[in-house]
Amino acid sequence: MRFVSTRGRAPAVSFREALLNGLAPDGGLYLPASFDGPPPEALRGASLVEIGQLVGAALIGDEIPAAALSRILAEALNFPLPLVSLGDGLFVLELFHGPTFAFKDIGARVMARLMAHVNDADRPLTILVATSGDTGSAVAQAFFGVPGTHVVVLFPEGAVTPVQEAQFTTLGGNVRALAVAGTFDDCQRLAKEAFGDPALADARLTSANSINIGRLIPQAFYYAYVAGQLVGERVVFSVPSGNVGNLTAGVLAWALGASIAGFVAATTINDTFARYLATGRYEPRPSVPTLANAMDVGNPSNVERMRALFDDDVEAIRHMVSAAVYTDADVKSAIRRVYDEFGYVCDPHSAIGFLGASAIPDGAARVFLSTAHPAKFRETVEPAIGREVPLPPALAEAMARPRLVERIPPKGAALRDLLLSR
Repeated sequence: MRFVSTRGRAPAVSFREALLNGLAPDGGLYLPASFDGPPPEALRGASLVEIGQLVGAALIGDEIPAAALSRILAEALNFPLPLVSLGDGLFVLELFHGPTFAFKDIGARVMARLMAHVNDADRPLTILVATSGDTGSAVAQAFFGVPGTHVVVLFPEGAVTPVQEAQFTTLGGNVRALAVAGTFDDCQRLAKEAFGDPALADARLTSANSINIGRLIPQAFYYAYVAGQLVGERVVFSVPSGNVGNLTAGVLAWALGASIAGFVAATTINDTFARYLATGRYEPRPSVPTLANAMDVGNPSNVERMRALFDDDVEAIRHMVSAAVYTDADVKSAIRRVYDEFGYVCDPHSAIGFLGASAIPDGAARVFLSTAHPAKFRETVEPAIGREVPLPPALAEAMARPRLVERIPPKGAALRDLLLSR
């Protein structure tokens, strides 16, 4: 398999090059050059690891031997992904049972092991990641202690929850946390500027954000897994969407042949992608804070991949993806509604997924993604449901550790100096 840039001005590369480079030289994002996935019948009843082997083999080819890929997936995906029925064709896919209690564990853990497998440990990599919440903790934990890697996490100061911050600012070792005096969009901009900065060529920078195809490929596995579990159903996913990476991974699974009927991009009032679907014009805006902070993205980078997947035909995207926008008031109401009707506790992002699923017409198996443990957002969840949400022991332990944080302004020169100082 070769991987090509969304902008079409860079040569096709191997999976190893796409994984380690993160961004293409022309500033584009990598996508598979073709989509020859396993037949749908091969996915029926298969486990997540088995599906990962099938889909991974289709995309990676023989660059990673089958035995090594199997070991990587078994080590990384060693926790359950329950598909819970709430009745009347409504399902919730729980993606928060990994070590940082967020869906991003899935992509980050697989990617960390893939990078360790293909990289020369004598030439260390610097993993530069921008986060609005859960990405930072998932990547930091996935790469913590991995030989030949250094991790630098950029996060908007004061804009992530205390639990999220504790998970990536208390590790030390090969993980460095940088609080940026700005928004997530500033963090994402700084990361992109660093990748294109010739002064940082020797730092061997690569990305662990969803701009890296190595993050998206493992996330495609669970869409194919659900399709293989709900055989014969018309499966529609409601995906809480911020940077649109999770949604794009679902579209990758569909493009590779998974039996998926459609998607709902459920967003906060940071609705750049929803407005693009409505108008056909991509018009980013500065992000604004909401209760679903991981979705506070005003310029979602994976829209570029989405447009490339559909040959920049917005009507073709609309045929497969719809969008729905929800406010903080909607989120609070949904958390209470899900608890009252089903006895199920949602975090704010999952509540938006539920609202998106509620907009799907009857006759489909409606699957919304639960992307984070509700204990990570107790400040919002507990008042909504009127009871305490217990903190898992691993999160309580992280909260008790001292923070190790450096602060920088939202300027490229500040990040460059800090990276060169390492």
